[in-house]
Amino acid sequence: MNYQDLLAVVQEHGSPVYVYDASKIEAQYKRLNDAFKKVKQVKINYAVKALSNISVLKLLSSLGTGMDTVSIQEVMLALEAGVAPEKIIYTPNGVSLEEIERAASLGVQINIDNLSILEQFGTKHPKTPVCIRINPHVMAGGNTNISVGHIDSKFGISIHQMPHLKRIVENTKMNINGIHMHTGSDILDIDVFLYASEILFDAAKNFDNLDFIDFGSGFKVPYKEGDIETNIEEFGEKLSKRFNEFCKEYGKKLTLAFEPGKFLVSESGKFLVKVNVVKQTTSTVFAQVDSGFNHLIRPMLYGSQHEITNISNPEGRERFYSVVGYICETDTFANNRRISEISEGDILSFSNAGAYCFSMASNYNSRYRPAEVLWHNNKAHLIRKRETFDDILKNQIALTF
Repeated sequence: MNYQDLLAVVQEHGSPVYVYDASKIEAQYKRLNDAFKKVKQVKINYAVKALSNISVLKLLSSLGTGMDTVSIQEVMLALEAGVAPEKIIYTPNGVSLEEIERAASLGVQINIDNLSILEQFGTKHPKTPVCIRINPHVMAGGNTNISVGHIDSKFGISIHQMPHLKRIVENTKMNINGIHMHTGSDILDIDVFLYASEILFDAAKNFDNLDFIDFGSGFKVPYKEGDIETNIEEFGEKLSKRFNEFCKEYGKKLTLAFEPGKFLVSESGKFLVKVNVVKQTTSTVFAQVDSGFNHLIRPMLYGSQHEITNISNPEGRERFYSVVGYICETDTFANNRRISEISEGDILSFSNAGAYCFSMASNYNSRYRPAEVLWHNNKAHLIRKRETFDDILKNQIALTF
């Protein structure tokens, strides 16, 4: 996609609008797959929560991915996209036993991350294959809100609770066919990941009938030109070697599984907004756009820095702008950012808008959620309509007073 293509999308579908480049998603999938080509059995399960549009799920499934889901609704979306149940893993946190049983009844792989539910589920369904999510107590990730493998995390069964875990498995005679961890997102240090992997290998030795080991994901992607990222090729080389060694020790060829979300779709996405007002104050020049944290909350929630380009004037003289939204509270996308000179009506493009952007959007201030477009085979395909006022009212019940 070039700037003219993006401007044409806005011309046809209005702003704000999300645009995803299918070729970038395909390239990222191939890159990850190639990094682990020395392992015979590799399974890449796309983390649906990153971007759950059903057309994106269909695209990824056509490439060969399974689906990593965290809710019964995501399981249903994956099934609706035509993904076979056996290619779906369900990894919830803090949900009811009833929801887990419902997912199991659909034939998907169950992944349980607490002792209470493990014992209840194993007692009632001892023959159903279950994966166990371990908390390795490793601090990793680019923000405390997305670091999920540390000692104070709500996720996973503590590695120190292994004796209790084993007792439950032995008492219920349940079928443990996988073991899993996820330490966090935006992991840059390969050695930290490899260290956590050794903890997972040690945990795996406690179970005799494993089919797979799931190492989660969280690989860091670049957010701007020259930004640092996880060296996936080096990581693939090192973990593949160690995984193959472990399979020999274990006496069985296991499947190496991952659940990437951001890695596959983040860089594919552009979020396009129109500048409503350029507002000069005593100390700041604000570019006020027709969107806000109701559509892209990551800068406010995680402090993420999405690169912003004025695609209406990409070669213009750079000036400093604070890009802000139209939500009625502090709503800042960028502070004092160097951007080509902005005029009212210009279109700004936010990079890395493929992951955890539309999927975290809301109707705050009763604003409509944007349209979504998939750029595939050099053509823009509308994959979600922009909401209307009817959508805002759809499930409301108006009382008469």
